[in-house]
Amino acid sequence: METLEKKTIGEYVAKDFRTAAIFSKYGIDFCCKGNRTIEQACEKKFIDANEIQEEINAVLATKNDNTIDFQSWPLDLLVDYIEKTHHRYVEDKTQILLPFLDKLCRVHGASHPELFEINELFIGCAGELAQHMKKEELILFPFIKKLVKASLSDELIQQPHFGTVENPIAMMMHEHDAEGERFRKIDGLTNNYTPPADACNTYKVTFAMLQEFEQDLHKHIHLENNILFPKAVALEKKFSEQ
Repeated sequence: METLEKKTIGEYVAKDFRTAAIFSKYGIDFCCKGNRTIEQACEKKFIDANEIQEEINAVLATKNDNTIDFQSWPLDLLVDYIEKTHHRYVEDKTQILLPFLDKLCRVHGASHPELFEINELFIGCAGELAQHMKKEELILFPFIKKLVKASLSDELIQQPHFGTVENPIAMMMHEHDAEGERFRKIDGLTNNYTPPADACNTYKVTFAMLQEFEQDLHKHIHLENNILFPKAVALEKKFSEQ
């Protein structure tokens, strides 16, 4: 078993996504801040790193047939999966959540003014994610597919207008960080998505959907930051070494 000091949180989650539940339980960001070691993350939160290590070791020691080994997937397949699973999820859920949040503000805003800030944050998230995903779908993802195709057929690949794949990836990761921070604010304003005592069913459903949205976003960002992007950079470098 590799030591915690050398292995990053993102690498643990990339190896076995079941470990994400452990990090989430302790409030450790495994997607946007997945480049830290467990020891570094625990130090800031005053958590016992050995306790987390024991839980991770227990998970890694057990087999789970339902765990998808995204690490072994071809990059073009992973790109398609992200688009069809996570991009579609964002598109569908934002169309549901936006009117729900608007209704909560109208009905409950007077007694729960924090709803207005939650609504404003999610409106910003919906708009930014829509633009973010289009940039991936129109620029970054097609180039990653070109890299895969060229590597399979031993073709040469023309340098893209953005120079190297690391440039759009850096932009995407910066935007991931911004959305991670936005949802940390939403999490705080909702008291970890806990509806107040006077919450109606719409209130409860909206908070549950917001929490699910954040969880899906974590998986979405994890697949890109910790698996797709590093592998795309490595693949591009093979061409430069030829």
